[in-house]
Amino acid sequence: MNLKLGKVESYIHEKLEKEKLHFVLLDPDDIGPETAGKIAEMSEEVGVDAIMIGGSTGAEGDVLDGVVRAIKESSSLPVILFPGSHGGINKYADAIFFMSLLNSRNPFFITGAQALGAFQVKRYGIEPIPMAYLIIEPGETVGWVGDAKPIPRHKPKLAAAYALAGQYLGMRLVYLEAGSGAPEPVPPEMIAVVKKVIDVPLIVGGGIRSGEQARTAVKAGADIIVTGTAIEKAGSLEEAKKRLESIIRGIKG
Repeated sequence: MNLKLGKVESYIHEKLEKEKLHFVLLDPDDIGPETAGKIAEMSEEVGVDAIMIGGSTGAEGDVLDGVVRAIKESSSLPVILFPGSHGGINKYADAIFFMSLLNSRNPFFITGAQALGAFQVKRYGIEPIPMAYLIIEPGETVGWVGDAKPIPRHKPKLAAAYALAGQYLGMRLVYLEAGSGAPEPVPPEMIAVVKKVIDVPLIVGGGIRSGEQARTAVKAGADIIVTGTAIEKAGSLEEAKKRLESIIRGIKG
């Protein structure tokens, strides 16, 4: 069966033909609708390519609704769900990273939550984008919540093996995650080894706070950089804008 890529996934691939991308991750547990809308509007102004919505502890229901709707009203950027579990599905989003935490010890995060959420994704008509999700040391909150066995930072071939397995299982993106607020990003050596063996776009997130760190990850082979905590914790919208501009220069400059 020849699957046709959806609108958001096609958008990602078309943009990647020209440049590396930057996605901003917003956690509804940490920011309200008004702030989320302002960050989304600012993100579009400075050249961010998409907004991801989600968090490790899983904001759901009215809280998630409010944030997603505010972002949709404030920006024309694609809104992609990045759920911690099946409760993080929202009908107002454009797409969902339908991901499997491949190095979890708990089958729930590999296939269980996905089965529980699948019918809801179909019912809402949200575009699913299959993704292999890998937790790299230290893993932070998402590693603990997802009961992951984090891949050691000095074992890049382990990450590459999981990434290639994900691709062979049919996943069309690979995400290397050091964890929100991680003290250090995913090592460039690991990014390079993973990128060398896979044929699908590589996303890297966790611990990227500066343009230099973003540039290092992109040079190593990352196709898409995700930043969240660095923007949410900026202290003011002006500071958030400065950080975004610096990171985007590192990625696209």
